Amino acid sequence: MAATAVTAALLGGAPAVAGTAPESSPRLDLPSPPGGEQVRVLVFHASAGAEPPTVDAGIAAIEKIGQQGPAAEHFTIEATDDASVFTKPRLGTFHAVVFLTGGGDVLDPDQEAGLESYMKAGGGFLGIHDAARTEPYSDWFTGLIGARPTATTPAGTQRATVEVGDRTHPATKDLPVQWKRPDRWLNWQTSPSGAVHTIARVRESTYQPGAGANGWDHPVSWCRDYDGGRSFYTGMGGTAASFQEADFRTHLRGALLWTTRLARADCQSTITANYRAERVTSPNQPGQSDQIGEPHGLVTAKDGRVFYIGRGGGDASAPVVTDWNDPGVGKGEGTVHIWDPKTKKVTLAGSVTVFGNKGGGDELVKNEEGLLGIELDPGFLSNGWIYLHYTPHSRIDRDAHMAERRVSRFTLNQKTNKLDLSSEKVLLAWPVQIHSCCHAGGGMAWDSRNNLYIATGDNNSSQFSDGYSGNNPAPNYKGVSFADARRTAGNTHNLNGKILRIHPEQDGTYTLPEGNLFTGKETDEGGGKTRGEIYVMGVRNPSRISVDKKTDTLYAGWVGPDAGTPSTTWGPAKYDTFAVITHASNRGWPFCMGNKQPYRDRNLPDPAKPLGWYDCDHLKNESPNNDGLVNIPPAEANNIWYSPQGGGPDYPRDANGIPSYQLSEQKLLLPWLKGGGQAAMDGPVYRFDADSASKDTWPAYWDGKWFVGDFYDGDQPRHAVVMDPKTAGSGGLPAHAESLDKIVPVGADGIRNLMGWTFGPDGALYVLDYGRGFFTSDPKSALWRISYQGGEPTPLPQQLARKAAR
Repeated sequence: MAATAVTAALLGGAPAVAGTAPESSPRLDLPSPPGGEQVRVLVFHASAGAEPPTVDAGIAAIEKIGQQGPAAEHFTIEATDDASVFTKPRLGTFHAVVFLTGGGDVLDPDQEAGLESYMKAGGGFLGIHDAARTEPYSDWFTGLIGARPTATTPAGTQRATVEVGDRTHPATKDLPVQWKRPDRWLNWQTSPSGAVHTIARVRESTYQPGAGANGWDHPVSWCRDYDGGRSFYTGMGGTAASFQEADFRTHLRGALLWTTRLARADCQSTITANYRAERVTSPNQPGQSDQIGEPHGLVTAKDGRVFYIGRGGGDASAPVVTDWNDPGVGKGEGTVHIWDPKTKKVTLAGSVTVFGNKGGGDELVKNEEGLLGIELDPGFLSNGWIYLHYTPHSRIDRDAHMAERRVSRFTLNQKTNKLDLSSEKVLLAWPVQIHSCCHAGGGMAWDSRNNLYIATGDNNSSQFSDGYSGNNPAPNYKGVSFADARRTAGNTHNLNGKILRIHPEQDGTYTLPEGNLFTGKETDEGGGKTRGEIYVMGVRNPSRISVDKKTDTLYAGWVGPDAGTPSTTWGPAKYDTFAVITHASNRGWPFCMGNKQPYRDRNLPDPAKPLGWYDCDHLKNESPNNDGLVNIPPAEANNIWYSPQGGGPDYPRDANGIPSYQLSEQKLLLPWLKGGGQAAMDGPVYRFDADSASKDTWPAYWDGKWFVGDFYDGDQPRHAVVMDPKTAGSGGLPAHAESLDKIVPVGADGIRNLMGWTFGPDGALYVLDYGRGFFTSDPKSALWRISYQGGEPTPLPQQLARKAAR
């Protein structure tokens, strides 16, 4: 009881006298939905203590808002501090109720029962700022508001940045993505995200949130359908000056259009309970791969079938050969499975015999080659063509420890769902060293012009450079370096560590589209030192890429090196990276990472001796293993990078632009990210199909958002981010990020090891869980489907206050 009294004092009210209305309280008989022919709004401004100084400004602003825009969106208001209105039938003449209240108990039980009756009849509610302190003992009112402020909310007005994540709601669609404004900012006892639809957050790094701060996920405006009606709350509006701001009035106007039923809006899009995650594949039969291989990528056909591949490892009982003297060394089966949504059954379409099944262990034993990527031809439903990115076992050189990576086209028998292995046409092939693991890459994607993008890893060992830049020129096997990514990713004449772009032709060949990084015919430095297939160079291990066909923008993510902390001698720690790529470019590896943070050069005769720092804007590849250009394109800044310390590490720089790399001076630009054991997994940009007949399609709220994730499910990213189109292509940071951990479930019984994700034509999200072991499949290896169950936006068309407003 003492704690309750203290809480009451903090909220500005007396000990509990009100609460959820008892069942014996009278219930109003109100029209459903409330309101008549003329749209009216009740502005209620009672307070248990002194009236907030914002009341007059708020009333005047709402009155003016009611006369803005087309006539079909006009409304009139009535302002009162007389709570008896909530026990009178005329409450039913209002389309929405606004609480401009201060703290404390302002409704007796009968009055609260009247408000509850009003919401149950389909009324609208808008709470502004201190309304969150009203009715502190009512669980029902807490649900109506969505969250309660802490007692440690910072005092005074501060300027801060509001991240506007919902680009479709009428309250936010016309606001800046990053909205800078002064206000009094509230901290929340418990974040409502997931229980409500959060449409805007305040960025705590832009002001002083004080004790009780909520962290990177600090909601400031949200809404939801509640108890039969519609509830909207904003923590903004804590100053009288707020109501004079044009953007804040735009925000309130959109909220009122929805709560009064003058406009529809989706306030269910991010509520966790509205999503259903279901595993659609069963565990394999013992000793078989009847359901799934070692998961390594997926793609969906336009008819809804999901195609997913296995890299090459079998289950625990499958033989693993590591002896190079054995002709079967590394031999595995790269599987292609098909899940059919109509039958809910899986077909093993076929497999290709690959090199890469060598199990785990040291990098001079294990291998990441195998079946690495899959794509379906744009005309797949008529021609049955499937493209596979793989390392055929038949092409390995056991003496030289070299292999061939290739992209081939196969034909699928559409009647039997079986792959015709004899139909193979090899489009593109290139050499890879297989003496040492790792970084094979593998993802593929199409743009709207039917150009095929192919992601290749740097084919380089992680060891021999202390986990920093993979630039040790010394280790080699029979003359081929395996620890110098300047031979591969930094080499303009090598197809590894790249994202290639080609245009496949009908006869199984390819041509080169215009706009790649090189033409292959450059005469620089004597000529013959470039490859025209290269669209992007300087990537380390891009397992997943995607292309937004609406904009033809390429999105990619790649895994970083192994150093756990930055080094003042060698450079940045391991950075896993995501990039929005709008043009042919060099993304920096192994010279620079993140926002052009350089590594230290090393070279023969003593690779342990640090040389000068790389100049990210004027790069030179002076490795003895480089057979491409010495003067290579400058490194470009990437959009997202994260380390074990957190997201977007940055440091003060000296006069030459070299970061200090001192942990004590580190600034984290992306506080919503954290690394550790990390492996970036790029995802799609979602595009909402308004014509879709699917009941499971994700809503329009997610349209244009980019899905970024990590193989691991701890503190690593699993987010949908909003990019500013003005800066995205030049390394601009995300304007907004939203966690997907509760929607794409984490944990032992969820999707713990995300290995690929894409949206199907039904608008559902399909996700591969790798399983719980490495280089194998196990009972947790699975295909999942995540569908939306929240229903359509509210109010329903027949419930709109004015039908013309639709």
